[in-house]
Amino acid sequence: MDVLDLARWQFGITTVVHFFFVPFTISMAFLVAIMQSVWMRTKSERWLRLTKFFGKLLLINLAVGVVTGLVQEFQFGMNWSDFSRFVGDVFGAPLAMEALLAFYLESVFVGVWIFGWGRIPPKIHLATIWVTAFGTLLSAYFILAANSFMQHPVGYEINEEAGRAELTDIWAVLTNKVLLVTFPHTIFAAFMVGGGVVAAVAMWHLIRGARNPEDAEPGAPSDRGAFRTALRIGAVTVLVGGIGVAVSGDFQGKVMTEVQPMKMAAAEALYETQQPAPFSLFTIGTLDGSEAIYSIEVPQLLSFLGTGSFDGKVEGINDLQAQYEEEFGPGDYSPNIPVTYWTFRMMITMGGLAGLIALWQLWATRRGRVPTSPWALRVTAVLPLLPLAGNALGWIFTEMGRQPWLVFGLMPTASGISPSTTARTVFISLAAFTVLYAGLTWLWVHLLVKHARPGLPDVAPPPPPAEGDDADKPLSFAY
Repeated sequence: MDVLDLARWQFGITTVVHFFFVPFTISMAFLVAIMQSVWMRTKSERWLRLTKFFGKLLLINLAVGVVTGLVQEFQFGMNWSDFSRFVGDVFGAPLAMEALLAFYLESVFVGVWIFGWGRIPPKIHLATIWVTAFGTLLSAYFILAANSFMQHPVGYEINEEAGRAELTDIWAVLTNKVLLVTFPHTIFAAFMVGGGVVAAVAMWHLIRGARNPEDAEPGAPSDRGAFRTALRIGAVTVLVGGIGVAVSGDFQGKVMTEVQPMKMAAAEALYETQQPAPFSLFTIGTLDGSEAIYSIEVPQLLSFLGTGSFDGKVEGINDLQAQYEEEFGPGDYSPNIPVTYWTFRMMITMGGLAGLIALWQLWATRRGRVPTSPWALRVTAVLPLLPLAGNALGWIFTEMGRQPWLVFGLMPTASGISPSTTARTVFISLAAFTVLYAGLTWLWVHLLVKHARPGLPDVAPPPPPAEGDDADKPLSFAY
């Protein structure tokens, strides 16, 4: 591989791994805030135990996720300095807002939430987790604003003398039409991840308790009731998130067809313009994706997804290639067709399967029932992985479908690489980051399983110290 391929692989690996943590953090912060709010209102110990149990999983995810995100910043300077120089004036604004506003809101207030149990008034303590949750939303919005500029650049002008894009309208960047449809789609997908984690952990404890009632510890009946409640919260969150993903994805498809028609054509491997255009559910084709050998199609569906009309025209790859050659000069302006085609379908499949499992969980636990078969445990274990994989596949499609552009219509990917970077240095850092990220992922999974396995924590107040006892007071929070 040359330096460009290695740099792209490095950025792809680190970004996809980092994004495992992002949807978990966004959704779990809100779910924990909701649980604590219900506890504040009802004073039921069940909700306090759920809050602390899932709150600890949130903190583990947040801690490891921050470490994986640090590498993202370094790569812009190490491997993509020309890209950073070209878009830095535009990129800098939303990324600075994310760091100075959103990230500080998250980090400061989650710290107050961790150490504030029993130390600050309960209502103020509750407010800290809500501020943390909304901080994650702000963080996502500003980062997506920067990414949306890469998909559909707005609010800038090209300084020919400096050879770079310069910001002229921050409001245009923050209201980019791509951003306005991508943000809700990303957030709904994130809630499918958090809901899947809550539902899977709760279902695992219910099944374990039903299969091994003799292992029940004191207070286990209360645990079963709490986990049944958590299961319903998680499963409903998956279903609501799935509906939101489908609706927002419909809007997103139409905007994508408008501003990046090549990406939509690549998602269907549509080489010739058609009106109306079908959507293929499954295709066996040549290795380069240029010719279909066997295909199962839904007539007119792609036209509706792309234009809102079942009779709409969808431009094909060949016609768009000719247009781009006339506009931008000679070159290949189509992305990797097999990758865009299959990631698009796998993304949809993962979300659909997650929704079906959530429906099954609600049905299987109705009226006090709990399934005990081995396959029920296997299906439960798969649930959180499906939306997690769907999120990753969605971003692979988004970024691969934009190729060969770093900034659509302005900067080709090959032009953004650092001029002094060599294949050897990128390979060394790629190997190091891959090993590091593999280790962090293992640590993440290990800690989540370790702290999810024991069940709900004991929240009984500690006994008062004996008279004259000078021992330190118990910590409000400790691993």
